[in-house]
Amino acid sequence: IIEEWLAQFDLELKPSKTRIAHTLNEHEGQKPGFNFLGFNIRQYPVGKYQSGKNTHGEKLGFKTIIKPSDDKVKQHYQNLADSIKTHNAAPQTALINRLNPVIRGWANYYRTVCSQKTYSKLDDLLFKRLRRWAKRRHPNKSKTWIVRKYWHTDGLRNWAFGDKTMNLMEHSKTPIARHIKVQNTRSPYDGETIYWASRMGKHPEVNDSVAKLLKKQEGKCTQCGLHFQPGDILETDHITPKKAGGRNKRDNLQVLHNYCHDEKTKYDLEMIKKYKSEKSGTHTSLIREEPDEVKVSSPVLKTSQRGDSLA
Repeated sequence: IIEEWLAQFDLELKPSKTRIAHTLNEHEGQKPGFNFLGFNIRQYPVGKYQSGKNTHGEKLGFKTIIKPSDDKVKQHYQNLADSIKTHNAAPQTALINRLNPVIRGWANYYRTVCSQKTYSKLDDLLFKRLRRWAKRRHPNKSKTWIVRKYWHTDGLRNWAFGDKTMNLMEHSKTPIARHIKVQNTRSPYDGETIYWASRMGKHPEVNDSVAKLLKKQEGKCTQCGLHFQPGDILETDHITPKKAGGRNKRDNLQVLHNYCHDEKTKYDLEMIKKYKSEKSGTHTSLIREEPDEVKVSSPVLKTSQRGDSLA
């Protein structure tokens, strides 16, 4: 059927790259699932609480899981091992500069699928390889001396390979960010600039800084929490006002509705006033309550635990 359909466009399947595979069960002696663009796509039998559902809401009894393919994992690790081998006599910083871009790029490519276990496995293998690299450089030193020289504590990370200037990246530190499907009613040519800028972080009709902020905020206004809609007037705002010590940096910027911006300005004025008073060293004095002068009777005090009463 596929060959007949492709023939209409003068296209044909390449036999050497084409096979029929079952994604759930073994088929003709072949393992279930298939590899595509470095990903392994397969379905696994699961219980009713983890089962996927069809379009009618019926449970299927299996779940589709996409992971990095075994061949690509082995190839990536071999690439790291070769880099370590070629840097046997190089400084530690040179080795880190060589490995970090490779780790960052590979981990970012697979961050949209189920890769956490693979990341942890690669980190463990890489640690053992680096331990051998360090031991080879100092065969007459103790393990404690080697660890103190090449590993240190960085925040909550106790085994950071590096020094005070830079550390080796870890695969497992790359956050998993699931791919969000494009809505079936959307098109790049439909004029929905806010939707595409929020999704892509760039748009030819939207300022680059605004588009990046929209992607960071997932297309929502941080003041009211509602999604931006076509026709909304957007304004860039400083989270901490510049007059209150805020910087003109991206981490201090946000996009708001124009009316949300007006509402936030009220609080900004109070923040600026407080900042200026603290900077000048003047503080508002606390108002002390004066004792009763007009009342004839004095205030009644609470009875103490010893039984002494004052009235």
